[in-house]
Amino acid sequence: MLDFAIFAVTFLLALVGAVLYLYPASRQAAGIPGVPPTEEKDGNLPDIVNSGSLHEFLVHLHERYGPVVSFWFGRRLVVSLGTVDVLKQHINPNKTSDPFETMLKSLLRYQSTGGNVSENHMRKKLYENGVTASLQSNFALLLKLSEELLDKWLSYPESQHVPLSQHMLGFAVKSVTQMVMGSTFEDGQEVVRFQKNHGTMFSYFQVWAEIGKGFLDGSLDKSANRKKQYEDALMQLESILKKIIKERRGMNFNQHIFIDSLVQGNLNDQQILEDSMIFSLASCIITAKLCTWAICFLTTSEEVQKKLYEEIDQVFGKGPITPEKIEQLRYCRQVLCETVRAARLTPVSARLQDVEGKVDKFIIPRETLVLYALGVVLQDPRTWPSPHKFDPERFDDESVVKTFSLLGFSGTQECPELRCAYMVTTVLLSVLVRRLHLLSVEGQVIETKYELVTSSKEEAWITVSKRC
Repeated sequence: MLDFAIFAVTFLLALVGAVLYLYPASRQAAGIPGVPPTEEKDGNLPDIVNSGSLHEFLVHLHERYGPVVSFWFGRRLVVSLGTVDVLKQHINPNKTSDPFETMLKSLLRYQSTGGNVSENHMRKKLYENGVTASLQSNFALLLKLSEELLDKWLSYPESQHVPLSQHMLGFAVKSVTQMVMGSTFEDGQEVVRFQKNHGTMFSYFQVWAEIGKGFLDGSLDKSANRKKQYEDALMQLESILKKIIKERRGMNFNQHIFIDSLVQGNLNDQQILEDSMIFSLASCIITAKLCTWAICFLTTSEEVQKKLYEEIDQVFGKGPITPEKIEQLRYCRQVLCETVRAARLTPVSARLQDVEGKVDKFIIPRETLVLYALGVVLQDPRTWPSPHKFDPERFDDESVVKTFSLLGFSGTQECPELRCAYMVTTVLLSVLVRRLHLLSVEGQVIETKYELVTSSKEEAWITVSKRC
């Protein structure tokens, strides 16, 4: 079976789904440089498999053919954009749909797509306000969970290896689920149950990676056991969400959670269910990986960690960590932005071409899937000098900040799930770096796995020591 990172198939399938086969497919790439289909039925799917992941396939493609390239997924043309200049020509800042949300909705087989442009803008605003309100209301919770993790690490002998990825996933699940769903997840058993289902949900992506295009041709049924595991997990999660939605309607609670904002926005129960599910799943995985990569980079960048500690010490002193002072951590934000860039946290995004368009000198036909090769763009030396160096101070340059915002990693285009991850990670780093030296394990080489969100192939281990 096909054994490669999930983006090789699931992103393309999820974003476009069956729509790709509803339109007559042209075998002409509209003059866009790239590779012809390797196989009549599968297009360049074998090439993606051989590359190891969609991201790695795109890296090679752009190196060979330039900033605008084409390839074939099945019988459909796909265009990839690999520099900031060509992305500027294609990105529409008024788009209300989030590719990450669109993809997850398709994976979960949710059908609601909102209404007209005005309704979509309203719903997007409601979603964003829900993130803001839940972060504000649950700041003390984030602080408490961060301090619990600190206490756990402080109890370890200095030589003990800490399984960073595992701890960060647990921390992210506890943080996000309680912000989204409230006190239901104060019960440790509920958190364990959700984390188990969360793992099952994302392992299901591997089923699609193994069966390739089986989502469209019906061969999904060949993996009946794993399909059942996925559906059981989804059913349990939806059951919990439905219960919480019912409880929160018409009630006032001291703790404002994400679901409350959706309930107050007069969305129907199905819309609330879908948005809550998408936000919780996406935020959990993005937060976990952002925390993991940020700490990994700090352990191998002594000067960066020292400067971050100095900022934290200057802002908070011996006083408490507060939401107002958190906003003053400018260098910490630069560290997180550089983490997103250096780790290529989300290596691919995409849009479906609504109408015929033009990028550079190339015509992009209507109904073409256009990939934003963000992993390629984030390592382009023309945009990021010394791209393989972890250098948060590059974000002192306002033009760099603007470019990063254009790509959707900050500013008005920043996705709500990433905004949540930034805040959660900032609180965690403030607590940890204030009291601990974060150290790498000698001889460890962390290899990267490019999936829906970039992760390490194996567990990332660190050690910690107390600051004097």
